[in-house]
Amino acid sequence: MTTSTVQGSPVKALIVEDTPVHALILSTILRKFHCEITVAENGNEAVQLFLEGKKFDIIFCDKEMPVMSGPEAIEKIRALGESHVKIVGVSAGYDLEQSFMSAGADIFLPKPMKFDVVGPIIQEVMNKKNNSMV
Repeated sequence: MTTSTVQGSPVKALIVEDTPVHALILSTILRKFHCEITVAENGNEAVQLFLEGKKFDIIFCDKEMPVMSGPEAIEKIRALGESHVKIVGVSAGYDLEQSFMSAGADIFLPKPMKFDVVGPIIQEVMNKKNNSMV
């Protein structure tokens, strides 16, 4: 898969991940799509960003984190009225999909993150964003 020229403004991605190496891997993938990346180390930091008025096109959210779990953060973000943002639940546990989906995530991806899996999701968000700007 090759990336095409990015039209319009870049996709704003929020990575909610407490393990630096996992955040780095996902950041590396997202940079290939010229995403504007913000990293929060736990769910509470992610919710605070939304309370401060920050806007994102997509969120990649881990499950197990200190202070506030991923599903708890997703519930709070959705409760703030953030229905437009695509939320991807991410975890090494394959059996955790339901906890993410019931919290309001749009999709679940198992770790480790891979370009060929993340790529189509970012492309979908890019297309949606570019079409809404026309």
